[in-house]
Amino acid sequence: MNWFCPTRSVGIHQPRGKFGPRRVLRRGAHTVEFALILPVLLLMVTGSIELARMHMIHNSASNAAYEGARRGALPGATASQAREAAENLLLAIGIHNPTVTVDPASIQDSTETVTVTVSVPLNDNAWLTPLFTKNKLIVQSCSLTRELVQP
Repeated sequence: MNWFCPTRSVGIHQPRGKFGPRRVLRRGAHTVEFALILPVLLLMVTGSIELARMHMIHNSASNAAYEGARRGALPGATASQAREAAENLLLAIGIHNPTVTVDPASIQDSTETVTVTVSVPLNDNAWLTPLFTKNKLIVQSCSLTRELVQP
């Protein structure tokens, strides 16, 4: 019995070639096996890429909401400056068509907290044609207490 392949025995009955045991021809078997496994493999790779991109967009939206709220929490900041800080971060990363809202719409000296909400559509930001993340929207928000200047 052959130690490397227990189902085949090396002996007198096995056909031998010039340099050792002759291989059984399996023409096309590898091609058929590859053709059967290829769709499953491509589906897994595509899904992995989509989920990785979704995770990246989720983290980027969260970071942009924080940066916008941080800018809006500074003394003398306006809502448009907070919105612009969040949008600039998203555009630098390459995220398209984000929606950034700042609450309150007008930051006054008496405003205690600033909330920035970032919404990113996954359809506009997918690297591949979206299969699993079609028509999804990632929404992240951050609220920070304003830094008030004491006279």
